[in-house]
Amino acid sequence: MNRFLYCGVMRAKAPQKGLSFFNSFSLSRLTLVADPKSVHSIPFATVDVEEISGSQPAEVHNLGRYCYFSSMFYSKIDGKWKTSSNWNTLLDPLNGEPFIKVAEVDETGIQGKWKTSSNWNTLLDPLNGEPFIKVAEVDETGIQPFVESLSKCPKHGLHNPFKAPERYLLFGDVSVKAAHMLSIPKVSDFFTRLIQRVAPKSYKQALGEVYVTQKFFENFSGDQVRFLARSFAVPGDHLGQQSHGFRWPYGPVAIITPFNFPLEIPVLQLMGALYMGNKPILKVDSKVSIVMEQMMRLLHYCGLPAEDVDFINSDGKTMNKILLEEDYVAWVCDQDAYACSGQKCSAQSILFMHENWSRTSFISKIKNLAERRKLEDLTVGPVLTFTTEAMLEHLNKLLQIPGSKLLFGGEPLKNHSIPSIYGAIKPTAVYVPLEEIMKENNYELVTREIFGPFQIITDYKKEQLPMVLDALERMHAHLTAAVVSNDPLFGPAGDPRGAGIGTPEAIKLVWSCHREIIYDIGPVPRNWEIPPST
Repeated sequence: MNRFLYCGVMRAKAPQKGLSFFNSFSLSRLTLVADPKSVHSIPFATVDVEEISGSQPAEVHNLGRYCYFSSMFYSKIDGKWKTSSNWNTLLDPLNGEPFIKVAEVDETGIQGKWKTSSNWNTLLDPLNGEPFIKVAEVDETGIQPFVESLSKCPKHGLHNPFKAPERYLLFGDVSVKAAHMLSIPKVSDFFTRLIQRVAPKSYKQALGEVYVTQKFFENFSGDQVRFLARSFAVPGDHLGQQSHGFRWPYGPVAIITPFNFPLEIPVLQLMGALYMGNKPILKVDSKVSIVMEQMMRLLHYCGLPAEDVDFINSDGKTMNKILLEEDYVAWVCDQDAYACSGQKCSAQSILFMHENWSRTSFISKIKNLAERRKLEDLTVGPVLTFTTEAMLEHLNKLLQIPGSKLLFGGEPLKNHSIPSIYGAIKPTAVYVPLEEIMKENNYELVTREIFGPFQIITDYKKEQLPMVLDALERMHAHLTAAVVSNDPLFGPAGDPRGAGIGTPEAIKLVWSCHREIIYDIGPVPRNWEIPPST
């Protein structure tokens, strides 16, 4: 509470001694903000709004995990000298002989570093057409460091109620400092005018965006971030048992924002993701990304760990490639369709994929994964409710449908002793065109559930989405369908995570999920003995 009250006092221009709670956010730094001798007079800024022009273009960089190279004979990693599989042989400058081998490290990432690119996108001033901003854009060949950075964040996030809870307070402190910085007229004016340069609107409209952002930071100062993770408990069915509900982060997440509100929208969504413990990669429309790049520098100045957020400039195709995670989706589909030989209530029996996925190597990856399964380790095994003959007969009927084809499998397992009353076939997938699936004389055949390692695969175009939904609605059992789609609004009633911004409820719904944990701590009943095995 004291932190929040101090924030209110500052807005009333409190004396400097009231700023002592800012910890490392020292008075000398704050004084520098108003120092006219500073290059830009704002300590975090790398551009001067008034100087951005065709003759002095500003630059926008990327923030993420980058590679470094060692120039030593051996590389020092984690405090120890080590060799490398990557040796660079140097030639003697006097006689040209190879005389030194350098162990170069080329895959050790450094996170939280600003970096340029060889691919510069030059933006034109929307008012006069001059080239006035150069954006360092990442193309498809440069995405690996960003993918690796996201993959290193676990599914339980950077913090959660059981992991590093002190980080909730860290972000409360960052919010306090950011709110104060944006309340300083010189800083507020800097962002207002920067917004005007890239998304021309009146000063009052641009200032309103800065004002809303500053108030947002005030609202989530101090303990307010921690309160977002409030849990609840329900009594159990015996003494000592309780069911606890927690707000849980998703882990690695992506935020893509439009041009029209270059500060407010990305800041509110970014901070919401961070508050709940996620590791975001942020992509802002390149036409206005300079605003958020400068805000990221302000947040670092206010204590945000530089490695907590990756900031990327790219085109849509490159960003889409980062998000696809094709290998992971293929693995999930293989697991859902063929683990336990397809004999699970939730086994995937039909896969609808958008046509964009059908143009990738997605199906071949599922095929490769399925072909790893073997009887020796029971990753594929006997089917207890269908015979081999019955499954192959079903396969042959499907292949009579126009346009259908066997994608992989379709053969009996070999070299086994499984009785003929059971089934034994390789993991199988059959493609059937969506239009053929929907025909009256095909639908029942295609959707017949084979409780084994057998699935139907089809694809659909954007305009065929109603047909996909109709196919799902006509099924009697709704346990076994998978939809591969990047459309965040796919599903009944859309997606509630897209329904709000900036409020506690929106942050909790968008950037965390519910996790239930059962506590059973006794007491042990008197005269308790180990019961028989069940």
